[in-house]
Amino acid sequence: MVAKLKAGFLGLLVFFTFYNYEEYCFIPLKPNESFFSQYYRENSSDSIKVLLGQRLFFDSIMSRDYSLSCATCHLPTKAFTDGKAKSVGIRQQQVGRNAPSLANVVDQDSGLHWDRGVPSLEMQVLVPVQEHAEFDFDLRLIAERMKKNVSYLHLSNKAYQIDPNPFVITHAIACFERTLISNQSKFDQYITGDLDALNSSQKKGMKLFFQDLYCSRCHNGKNFSNFSLQNNGLYRLKYPNDSGRMRITYLEQDRDKFKVPSLRNVAITSPYMHDGSIETLEAVIDHYASGGKIHPNKSHFIKAFDINPEEKKNLIDFLKALTDTSFISKKY
Repeated sequence: MVAKLKAGFLGLLVFFTFYNYEEYCFIPLKPNESFFSQYYRENSSDSIKVLLGQRLFFDSIMSRDYSLSCATCHLPTKAFTDGKAKSVGIRQQQVGRNAPSLANVVDQDSGLHWDRGVPSLEMQVLVPVQEHAEFDFDLRLIAERMKKNVSYLHLSNKAYQIDPNPFVITHAIACFERTLISNQSKFDQYITGDLDALNSSQKKGMKLFFQDLYCSRCHNGKNFSNFSLQNNGLYRLKYPNDSGRMRITYLEQDRDKFKVPSLRNVAITSPYMHDGSIETLEAVIDHYASGGKIHPNKSHFIKAFDINPEEKKNLIDFLKALTDTSFISKKY
């Protein structure tokens, strides 16, 4: 009974800490904040739009040679990642970064990509389509393909009262992506009242995460991320081949800064980091325990710490409790 009371108290503490995260959340990029928030709310997620977007998401009609779909790099069974260090596009070309999970991507709708350079899911659809190393195609030509398909014509007109065009494609896919909600992990069950959802090791790992190691300084909120831009000391002085946010702003202060990723389903979304350079959770913990490498823009939160093998196991067990099996097993 005493153990359960202690567990319940810790659960409540985590709940209020976890959901009282406004001070950590990023401020959407201005001056477009009000425009985008209003405009994209108008793209409502009714069932026909979602159905059309889902079909397009899994259809190789999106790529020039019919070899790829959105799902090629965003597999549902891997929480909409692909298990590769860097995704492989058309003609077996490697893209520049690791494919991020799309779980709860609706909560990132004003700062997408590792550099937060894309302000909406609608605009994000444009990126892989036109990238020569990804789909290497054109939305207008995708629309022409759709017009030759009776089913696509029907869905497009029912959803948007118009034949397929770039607007239909981008908005429908965005509607589908906004339905990709992951919130049924063991951790979710625990903080909503099931004190037996986490085992002893996971509860110890949770304490390490929130109270001892302060991982939640950056990995907080319902998605275990504040989605801020940080340098985590992954490489010394200068990151190879990718300057991060600096590619958008051209500011030296943004060099090698990348968006803090969500940790939901993190146990099945390896390899890790923007370039997929770390293969296991054990190695990720080792990196942070070392304090990272010297870099002028390294976050002041990245500091060395001691962790023994049992503590590392407990922490990893807790991270595994963030896996939502219902989300990754859903059939589309």
